[in-house]
Amino acid sequence: MASPCEVHVGDADRTTAERAFAVAAAEARRIEAKFSRYSSGNIIHAINTAEGRPVVVDAETARLLDYAAQLYELSDGKFDVTSGVLRRAWRFDGSDRVPSPEAVAALLPIVGWDKVRWRAPELALPRGMEIDLGGIGKEYAVDSAAGLVRAVSSRCLLNFGGDLLALGPQQDGTPWRVGVESVSDAGAVARHIDLTIGALATSGDSRRYLLKDGTRYGHVLDPRTGWPVVGAPRSVTVAAATCTAAGMLATLALLQGAGAEAFLEAQGVQFWALR
Repeated sequence: MASPCEVHVGDADRTTAERAFAVAAAEARRIEAKFSRYSSGNIIHAINTAEGRPVVVDAETARLLDYAAQLYELSDGKFDVTSGVLRRAWRFDGSDRVPSPEAVAALLPIVGWDKVRWRAPELALPRGMEIDLGGIGKEYAVDSAAGLVRAVSSRCLLNFGGDLLALGPQQDGTPWRVGVESVSDAGAVARHIDLTIGALATSGDSRRYLLKDGTRYGHVLDPRTGWPVVGAPRSVTVAAATCTAAGMLATLALLQGAGAEAFLEAQGVQFWALR
């Protein structure tokens, strides 16, 4: 869930810019500490180590779990916060080490939100299962930080590892110019997008993949099969009012595979897909 936090302030002196960054960074650290699966002692660790026992969660965690349940239903099971255990088989490090079908199949019995008992505020995972909120946590952190930064500056751009939210234009009224990275030339910009207010989120496989015998395996997995989605764009960027909405749409689009663009067109949102 961790990502670099950048805050660009367009209308302020150095003091205001520093205050805006401090507020955003503090909120990013809070959410990271609370919801990262890599941290011990937080609510995710408590859930994942409960060995089948129910865990009572706080209101903020409950909202994220409700959102995860909603995404599971909307995606027909393609978005599943219990699918993080598939990382035990898949290592998207650019190598050719594709797991065996047997290794993937062995994990499927502990994947599936439909196996989870969730009735707020109580969550119970079957023994051996885990949840990972990384798929929604970063975008949530952007929106949450933006809500706090708004009290400091109304002309600000937040950037959490490529997921962005603009609270307003620069001092002279011009939009923020954002670059979308090329999928074929690392570090190069494929297109520029002008952003005045609202959010952009990008999902893709340009950095996390496997390549074996000429076949590229992207990191977006279908939790129902345990295997990468076939035919999806290499990168999808979506514009929306909030980063959470933009990230959700970008991820759901990739999960549609070859139907990604048709899915986004049906949602009536502005998007940019690179293949």
